[in-house]
Amino acid sequence: MDAIIQDEILGTVAADRAHVWHHMTQHKAFEVQDPTLIVEGKGMKVWNAAGKEHLDAVSGGVWTVNVGYGRESIADAVRDQLVKINFFANSMGSVPGAKFAQKLITKMPGMSRVFYSSSGSEANEKVFKMVRQISHQHHGGRKSKILYRERDYHGTTITALSAGGQNERSAHYGPFTPGFVPVPHCLEYRSQFESAECYGERAADAIEAVILREGPDTVGALCLETLTAGGGVIVPPTGYWERVQDICSRYDVLLHLDEVVCGLGRLGTWFGYQQFDIKPDFVTMAKGVASGYAAISCTVTTEAIFDMFKDETLDPLGYFRDISTYGGCTAGPAAALENMRIIEAEKLLENTFMMGRRLMTNLQVLQDKHAVVGDVRGRGLFAGVELVSDRHTKLPADEAHVQAVVSHCLAQGVIIGMTNRALTGFNNTLCLAPALIAKTDDIDQITDAIDRALTHVFH
Repeated sequence: MDAIIQDEILGTVAADRAHVWHHMTQHKAFEVQDPTLIVEGKGMKVWNAAGKEHLDAVSGGVWTVNVGYGRESIADAVRDQLVKINFFANSMGSVPGAKFAQKLITKMPGMSRVFYSSSGSEANEKVFKMVRQISHQHHGGRKSKILYRERDYHGTTITALSAGGQNERSAHYGPFTPGFVPVPHCLEYRSQFESAECYGERAADAIEAVILREGPDTVGALCLETLTAGGGVIVPPTGYWERVQDICSRYDVLLHLDEVVCGLGRLGTWFGYQQFDIKPDFVTMAKGVASGYAAISCTVTTEAIFDMFKDETLDPLGYFRDISTYGGCTAGPAAALENMRIIEAEKLLENTFMMGRRLMTNLQVLQDKHAVVGDVRGRGLFAGVELVSDRHTKLPADEAHVQAVVSHCLAQGVIIGMTNRALTGFNNTLCLAPALIAKTDDIDQITDAIDRALTHVFH
C-alpha cells in the first residue's frame, strides 16, 4: 500500500475513533482496538480500510442494499436530480416524487397514496399519528389503542419502541407512549401452546383475545411485521394471516404492515404481504426502497384512509398536519425509481426466489449435519438459523457462542448477522439477507463459511 494512502487511512481511522459515535456499539472496546471502516463496495463485496475483502451476506449490515454496491446508474440519477432541484418541502410536489409514487402504486394493488419521510421509524410514526387522528375525528377518541406483536420491531424512536416487542431494544428508554398493547408472537418453533395443532389459527386467535380483553371499541389498529425480522426471522405459519385479516375486519381494526425489511423484493415479491393474500390499510417501507443510495421511506395507504383526512368542513385541523423535512429531498425518489428499474430489468425478483431455494436447501443440509441447528426458516433471500444447546429441550445456544460463529465467518471473509440486543435469552438466531443479485457461488460461500464456523465453535 502506498505510504501516503496508508497515512491517510490511519488518520481517518484515528478521526473515527476519536469523534464518531457508532450505532449499536459499545465503545469501550475502541480503547484498545480500532473501529472497522468499510471503504468500498462492488456487487456483493466490500473492502475495509486494511484492504481485506468480504462477501456481504446481510446487505449492508441491516438488510438494505438490495441491488448491491457500486450502482453507477443510481448514483447518476441522484446526481442529475440534485443539480436540477435538490430539495423543497413536500408541501409542494416534485417530479421524482410524483413518478416514484405512481410507479410504486402499480406494484401495490389496492393501495393509492404515498407519504414520504426518511427512515423506517419515521414511516411507522406516521401511521401511529394517522391512527390516533382517525380515532379523534371519527371515533370520538375511543379507538386509539394500537396492538403490536411480541418479537416485532418497528423503529428506534420512543413511540416506535412503544410498539416494539423486543425488550432489550427498549430497556432503559421508558416511560413509553401510552396506548400500545402487545399480542403474542407467532413462532411455531417456540409454540406457547401445549399442542402444535392448527398453530397459525391459534396464534391469530390470541390477537382476538387481546382485542376482546381491551374492548374492540378501544382498538384502532394492529401493527405487524409481515415477516418478523430482527426478532428471529419468523415466517407466520399456515392459517395465520387469513385469520388475522378476518379478525381485523370483524372488529373494525386497521391493519398496518411494516415492510421496512421485506419491501422491494427481499422475499421474492415486491412486498412480503403479497405472498399471503392480505389487504392492509397501511404499508410502511424504507431500507430496500433505494437500496441505501439515498435516505427515503414511504407510508402507503388506501384511498379510504386518505379520504378520512380531506373534509375541512368537519374540522379545520382535520388534514394530516405532519411534515418530514427530508421527505422533501428529491434524491430519495430519484434513487428509488432507478432501484426499481434495476429490479425489473435484471429480473431480481425471480432470482430471489431461485437463490432463496438454494439458500434454504443449503441451510437444511447444515441442520442435518449440526445438532446445534435447531430450526431453519425464511422466505426468499431472508433466512434465520436458530442455534440451540439441546434439540430436545430447545434450550437456546449461549449468545457468546452465537457471536463466535459470526466472528469466525468474518475471519473467513463472510459477513453474517445475528439477533442482536433484541430478546433476553433468545439472541440465538443467525440472520442472512444477501443482496437480490446473489448467485449460486455466493450462496454456497455463505453457507460453507457457516458450516466451518459451526464446526469450529461447537465441536
